[in-house]
Amino acid sequence: MEREEAIRRLQQIVGKDLRQLADQYGITVFKEGKKNKGWVGHTLERYLGLPLNSAQSPNFGSWELKTVALKYNSKGRLAIKETMALTMIDPVNVANTPFAQSHLLAKLKKAIIVGRIWVSKDEPSSIIRCVKTFDLTNPELFRVIENDYKMIRENICEKNISLQGLSGRMGVLIQPRTKGPGHGSTSRAFYARKEFLKRYVFQELFINTETQ
Repeated sequence: MEREEAIRRLQQIVGKDLRQLADQYGITVFKEGKKNKGWVGHTLERYLGLPLNSAQSPNFGSWELKTVALKYNSKGRLAIKETMALTMIDPVNVANTPFAQSHLLAKLKKAIIVGRIWVSKDEPSSIIRCVKTFDLTNPELFRVIENDYKMIRENICEKNISLQGLSGRMGVLIQPRTKGPGHGSTSRAFYARKEFLKRYVFQELFINTETQ
């Protein structure tokens, strides 16, 4: 499916409840009290008629589908709930791959990012708020993300091609963070910081609002 067609179809369900769509397409949200963390993406993939995908290459050949949870804060203002996972960090691959050929760049080159309203951890409902496109064409933004990648890559090389020493404090817009079940997980992934999402993806939602 071409990205333009996916955008058109996704825009048709803005304002719809993702929980109802999940039920419609047979996507499990909770099983034995444990949440399926990928339920939102799986629901959208099923809606688009696409196979479920967790590969490091872009989901659909030339473009990537991502989702971001938004929430209303105590003042009733919209806010970014959490950072956005981009791609897993394979230390051997990152150590041997410059940014220009990286999985990280491939994920950011051409993306559709769906913003949905998060209500509570029980996910009683989740309204699709907006559908945004992102293309990494801004030279200054490209430079900042490239520098973040280089810093993380250098740390991996300095630690003998391992994930030791990586910290969520690293990176201006892209950070390496734990990804996986439990607090003892040793897996790491690249994440887009909230500031990145607010300034470069959902900027129209935050025009003339105070910093969250």
